[in-house]
Amino acid sequence: MTHPSSVQSVAQADYVLGTDPAEAARLGLQHRLWSDAAHAAWKHAAITPGQTVLDLGSGPGHASFDLAQLVGPTGVVHAVEESATYVHALTAAAAARHLGNIRPHHADVQRLESTAIPPASVDLAWARWVLCFVPDPAAVVRGVARLLKPGGRFIVFDYFDYATMTIAPRSRAYQKVIDATAQSWRSRGGDPDVVGRLPGFCREAGLDVTRLHLHHRLAQPPAAAGANSDNLSMWAWPDTWWRTYVPKLIAMGAITQADADAFFAHWNAAAANPSAFAVCPPVYELIATKR
Repeated sequence: MTHPSSVQSVAQADYVLGTDPAEAARLGLQHRLWSDAAHAAWKHAAITPGQTVLDLGSGPGHASFDLAQLVGPTGVVHAVEESATYVHALTAAAAARHLGNIRPHHADVQRLESTAIPPASVDLAWARWVLCFVPDPAAVVRGVARLLKPGGRFIVFDYFDYATMTIAPRSRAYQKVIDATAQSWRSRGGDPDVVGRLPGFCREAGLDVTRLHLHHRLAQPPAAAGANSDNLSMWAWPDTWWRTYVPKLIAMGAITQADADAFFAHWNAAAANPSAFAVCPPVYELIATKR
């Protein structure tokens, strides 16, 4: 089982994405849709049994569980998460799966020095869609560099040029919601184009970027008979995202109900149109190695 005594205390943060059951379910589906890319990156970074891994912004633990199995019982996964709801969910699920090598830390990823993780003890750090939401991503990178061993790797999956995501046929209503989404992150200190600054943060923290790779996914609706199966399965990624996040945009005052109605009128029509497709936001994979 996991070690609850290792959970570090932090005030509950106001997640821009929320921590409700719908969001938790979306995160699980998102992990499954992107697990092929994650495992390929971990393999590229040479993850092996017995290593110590840091999972930043672990959420309810989807990546942590995979990483725990890869490093095995002689390895350790430090799962750092600021949501108490997700820390409790991760702890319970890890115990149910008999993954005793996961150490949950209830902490802010921008203040990794507040955890009990020893400096220069981590072989590999992982952050997927975390840096785009924090006000000080450079602090995260510095904290990771402090915890990595010399030669340790930092793997990041995150966004750059987020607003280039689009849909065919094009729609002004669709673009309006994309722009509102990006602005909602910025209004809370995030940056949907954070990867543009990330190589500089790495160099300043003593990390050398050894890999920069673009994952650009295309999604076709279920109505697209004969389409590539990868494209069909990827439709669920934007579909679940919009259905959980658009109501949050209304609650924030970022869009109106009329904006949302126009958006979903177009989105639902696209889902039934065999000629439609959605271009997902560009996801960049970066691997940096500590000098």
